[in-house]
Amino acid sequence: MGFRQAGVLATVGFFLGVLCMCFTIDYRILHLKITPEATQDATHFYTLFYNAPPAIKAFLHSMMGIGIICLLGKLHKWDESAVWFDGSSLAVFVFAIGVYLSVTIPALKAVVNPAEADSELTFDQNLGLLGAGNTIIAGLLLSVFHVQGGQEYAKRAEARELAASEKGKTKAAKSE
Repeated sequence: MGFRQAGVLATVGFFLGVLCMCFTIDYRILHLKITPEATQDATHFYTLFYNAPPAIKAFLHSMMGIGIICLLGKLHKWDESAVWFDGSSLAVFVFAIGVYLSVTIPALKAVVNPAEADSELTFDQNLGLLGAGNTIIAGLLLSVFHVQGGQEYAKRAEARELAASEKGKTKAAKSE
């Protein structure tokens, strides 16, 4: 595993950790009956998240950039493995960022400042939308993990096959 692969896995793992933390709130909104306590907890959590210091927001966004840069670095190798595995990982990662920009941020703004939001949805619907967006992003990031794991498996399988064919060639040469 190289530095770029570690960068991809670290950023994806970091965001999955953040989304797992959010899922403790989102689960009660998405899968259980919405109660005033669940709504209040979600509002408090996302308000803290939204009003975090700029350094935390900059760190989150820089981690997105690191993930893209590492995937582009892996794709720059431009062999068959990079094109299929890293290219699809990059597409999924960019799609996850698109969901973040188009769903999570507007829903987060509507939850924190309902009066200023340009949303036609109710407050509870915005909470549900925010939770659903987080769940979609988590699924996309898990697929990046799976594709990267598949790439590593394919590399190891190819190395085993090459070693077996080399072993077969040396046995054939010795028997002659």
